[in-house]
Amino acid sequence: MKISILIFGSDNFIAKLPDQIHDANSFNLEVITNLNQAISRIQITPPDILIVQTSCDGSMELCYWLKEQTKLSWIYCILLEDRSQLLLDRSRYGREWELEMTSIALREGADAYIWLPLEETDSTSAELTASQNLLLAQLTIGLRKAQKYRDLIRTNDLLLAIALADSLTELSNRRALEWDLPRQIQKARTNGTPLSLIILDVDYFKKVNDSYGHLVGDRLLQLLSNRLRQNLRYQDTAFRYGGEEFVIILSHTSCDEAVVVARRLNRIVSEQPFAINNQLSINITISLGTACLRMEDDVNGISLLNRADQCLLQAKAAGRNCVISYEKYFSHHTSHLRVFSS
Repeated sequence: MKISILIFGSDNFIAKLPDQIHDANSFNLEVITNLNQAISRIQITPPDILIVQTSCDGSMELCYWLKEQTKLSWIYCILLEDRSQLLLDRSRYGREWELEMTSIALREGADAYIWLPLEETDSTSAELTASQNLLLAQLTIGLRKAQKYRDLIRTNDLLLAIALADSLTELSNRRALEWDLPRQIQKARTNGTPLSLIILDVDYFKKVNDSYGHLVGDRLLQLLSNRLRQNLRYQDTAFRYGGEEFVIILSHTSCDEAVVVARRLNRIVSEQPFAINNQLSINITISLGTACLRMEDDVNGISLLNRADQCLLQAKAAGRNCVISYEKYFSHHTSHLRVFSS
């Protein structure tokens, strides 16, 4: 993937930059002169490197804003000084003043600060070449930093995937549910769409472990997870909640639709045995509880999970191998449980 460079500057400014920066085979280059447009562009598609012309209105504000953004502060910001008065003051006040100006620029958020002569004359030609070479050197540093950041992101993504996956079933784990459910709730409320939840577990799973051993029990959970995954809709997300218990988030799904999904899963699990190996097949059933999102539910989904879990407990008490749905009647401000046997 090519490195992306965003330039905040004018056409005349761009003409002074080294030819290597314009190499389309090496870089994705974009030029913006409006501060608000630059900020919007950075927020939507962050560049790897930002080159800023100081004489543009809002240049220092852009550098300062960038470093205040925690998720964007990794972007390497190179500030090129082309303000005529400061260039004159630089020749007038000497090295100590120049270092003070550099310190100010770095404190304001720039990662590098380079002086760029306005006009190329006999006296400034060598200085312009030196500035361009310094810019290329800083660009190399920025490219190196961008590559390290990308490597870090890939590593973090891999570690996050490992941390959020259940190693036995390859479903998402409880930690992933705790991360994803609040996002799903917020999305449902923002879009005004229904959201439901299923909690299920394997009936008499302890008997499987006691009769055949834990390795067979583990294999059964793997086969069950595969069957659930293969029979979910595209908008459904399954999680291993713990042990033999699973949670399924049903986005864009009403209370009645959640019951239909739960009953179908209940039937799919019970109608065909699970082939552990060539010699052993095991018949199992599951109990399921469903609940749908309410206005008063908390943002983390704890109350939603609790209602579905209450239904699962009721399904166990009702004889197992069934679906129980928690429904609220708004007209009476009461609730009741409905039982659906397979």
